[in-house]
Amino acid sequence: MPGLMKNKITATAGPAATEPPVPAESCLGPWESSTMPVYCRDLAGAFVAGNLAFNRKFRRAGQELAGAPIESFIHPEDRAAFLTVVNQSARMVSESSRTHRWQTSNGWRWFAWEEAPFFDGESRPAGVRAIGRDITRQRLAEELYIKLTRAVDQSPVAMAITDAEGRIQYVNPKFIQATGHSLEDIINNNVAVLREGHPSEESYQQFWASVRLSGEWRGDLSRRLPDGGLMWESVHVSSMRNGAGEITNFLCMREDITERRRLQDELRQAQKMESLGTLAGGIAHDFNNLLAVVTGYAEIGSLHADDPAVLQKSLREIIRAAQRASGLVRQILTFSRKAEVHFAALDLNQLVRDLAALLSETFPRVVNFSLDLEEQLPPLLADHNQLQQVVLNLCVNARDAMPSGGVLSVSTRRCSGRELPSPNADPKKNYACLRVGDTGVGMSPDVRNRIFEPFFTTKPINQGTGLGLAVVYGIVASHQGFIDVESTPGLGSTFRIYLPLAENTPLEVAAAESRDFPGGTESLLVVDDEDPLRQLLQLALTRKGYRVITACNGLEAIDFIANPDCVLDAVLLDLNMPGATGLEVLKVIRAIRPNLKVLVLSGHLTEESRSEIEQLGQNCFVPKPYTLDDLGRRLRLLLKA
Repeated sequence: MPGLMKNKITATAGPAATEPPVPAESCLGPWESSTMPVYCRDLAGAFVAGNLAFNRKFRRAGQELAGAPIESFIHPEDRAAFLTVVNQSARMVSESSRTHRWQTSNGWRWFAWEEAPFFDGESRPAGVRAIGRDITRQRLAEELYIKLTRAVDQSPVAMAITDAEGRIQYVNPKFIQATGHSLEDIINNNVAVLREGHPSEESYQQFWASVRLSGEWRGDLSRRLPDGGLMWESVHVSSMRNGAGEITNFLCMREDITERRRLQDELRQAQKMESLGTLAGGIAHDFNNLLAVVTGYAEIGSLHADDPAVLQKSLREIIRAAQRASGLVRQILTFSRKAEVHFAALDLNQLVRDLAALLSETFPRVVNFSLDLEEQLPPLLADHNQLQQVVLNLCVNARDAMPSGGVLSVSTRRCSGRELPSPNADPKKNYACLRVGDTGVGMSPDVRNRIFEPFFTTKPINQGTGLGLAVVYGIVASHQGFIDVESTPGLGSTFRIYLPLAENTPLEVAAAESRDFPGGTESLLVVDDEDPLRQLLQLALTRKGYRVITACNGLEAIDFIANPDCVLDAVLLDLNMPGATGLEVLKVIRAIRPNLKVLVLSGHLTEESRSEIEQLGQNCFVPKPYTLDDLGRRLRLLLKA
């Protein structure tokens, strides 16, 4: 048995395979000159000998180590396992492998030791010879791999890996939780993971063009959940390349930002109301002026009814004042309404003119407006409501910076992306520059560096939340634009907003129409709880040849609709009424007379109400206040359809 044991051990040792057993003092044998660290220990775990490579690695001379316990080299956390092995050394009959952390001249390092017994002259076990390899890099790589794997598996962000063609290869647990798609489900059903959320095939193809050109794509996408709710996700797709720089895979990360979007919408809505509050005093003043004009000219007209010239002038002024009041109401509703973002071709110059007209009436008279708008400026592809808010917020800030008055200048011009200072500008695009400047107090560099931070404000307490410019920044960024600010204390500030032009997108231009709308002979039901409006419509439409009956509330309207002897071709329906609302009347119409045509008249139609009405198949709306000409033409189009 000892001979067999010796043959097995020496055969494994390589060069020592044909050598006779060596005594303890020469246990290293041919390993003395090896480049690998080798040491020998006795059966009690004390150091016997080490080769030159071992001594260099651990910076110790052999004679200094003689008799030293090997455990003193080993990391405290690994010593218990090592001592267990030492206690079994006397029974060692074959080679074994051990991995421990050892203290070296370069700190703690991981070593893999191949251990085998050596024998004395009588072939009895005398100790253990260990041949080592520094595996620190390998061990750290393994630990890093484990950490990365755990990080991906436990990540709160949904992750997926695809091949270069977008075919899925891996999804983490969060992805399965968020989408309901397991890896097996995706593969078996050929689910196009990267397609989800894109509103159209064109959008999806643009995504692929971008990710293949630049190697990455970022954007916000929405998708419907099984319960019908809408989920918003921030999606980032980046390329993974091999050593030759070729794209081999794509990493897709999807983060749920539904709550963030909701909070952003609420933040913008709160800031809208704050902005509207700053205008409340001026709006009240403007409305009082308009009412004074209306009542004054009405009195003059009634006193001089026999003078056609005076009467005509009075009526013209009343109509003009009413139109101004109508425009002011529309502006207020636009600012206060919580609307969905809708990008469409927008005339920036017209938007500035409309707001300047409103603000010049509501701002203090010591603030003078100066407009310099470049003619023939191409349209923007933008959300009208949000761009209004940008201009309003900048103008309100400019007004507040001039407490003693000054000049508020607004200008527009067209410029090339190549000449713009921002690195974010696309040199291939043209931009519209919206410049809003003031001659106010200006800002110090420290203040200027913080103006876009939410809730940062230099205004006194209760005079501002610090949300205005933060909202401006967010809106401009969402429109792929950027902002440049210049300011000098005592000399005023200038904000330049750069937004990409949509030069190939035409604006919708309303055709000019005659002031006398066409008539008809159809039978109409006018439903409105306001007696003057009801009488006005009955008078105007009857004079145009229509047969008109009226209802003062929803219940009376339902009686007419339910009466089979009542001939009706169309209903002019107000929404906000006592008894039964316009929506309830519309439901009765769709149930009893599904082919009866309806024109909805409303002073304020919310998104929720509009959506509910459209689900009933109703798409014809006329907002209040309306002109008789507009209402008459819309009615004629409805009856001809």
